[in-house]
Amino acid sequence: PETPGLNNMVFFLASLAGRDEIVKALIARGAHVNAVNQNGCTPLHYAASKNKQEIAIMLLENGADPDATDHFESTPLHRAAAKGNLKMVQILLQHNASVNIRDSEGNTPLHLACDEERVEEAKLLVSHGASIHIENKEELTPLKVAKGGLGAILKRMVEG
Repeated sequence: PETPGLNNMVFFLASLAGRDEIVKALIARGAHVNAVNQNGCTPLHYAASKNKQEIAIMLLENGADPDATDHFESTPLHRAAAKGNLKMVQILLQHNASVNIRDSEGNTPLHLACDEERVEEAKLLVSHGASIHIENKEELTPLKVAKGGLGAILKRMVEG
C-alpha cells in the first residue's frame, strides 16, 4: 500500500469531510483508493466511520478494498457496525465485505455491533452470514457480548 503524499492527504481529508466532488475529482486524476495513512487506514475506513455513504460507494466502485485492515486489523465494516451506520453496513455487504473477519482483539463486526447495542446492524450482519459462535480473544461470542434482549433475538434468527 502506498503511504500518503500531499495528494493522498487531500484524498483522506475529503473522504473524512464528505466532500463528494473533491473525492470524485481525485479519483478521476488517479488517486489511489487503497492508499493508507500512518494508522493503516484507507479513505474507505474514514467514509465508513463517518457514514459518508456516497463517498464509500464511489471508493468501492473504483476498486477500494472493503476488507482493508488498519493497524488494529479493523475493516471498514468493523467501524460501520460499531458506529451504528446501518446504511453503510448494507453498502459494504453489497460490495462483498467479509462478515466474519476478525480485528486484533479477535472481534468480528458482529461482536462490535452487539457490544454497542446496534440491534439493526447486528440483525443485518447475521442475515448475511455473521457467526454468533466465533469467540474473541477474551473467549466471548457475540451473544455473550450482547446486551439486553439482543442475544436472544440473534439466537432465534440463527436457530429458528
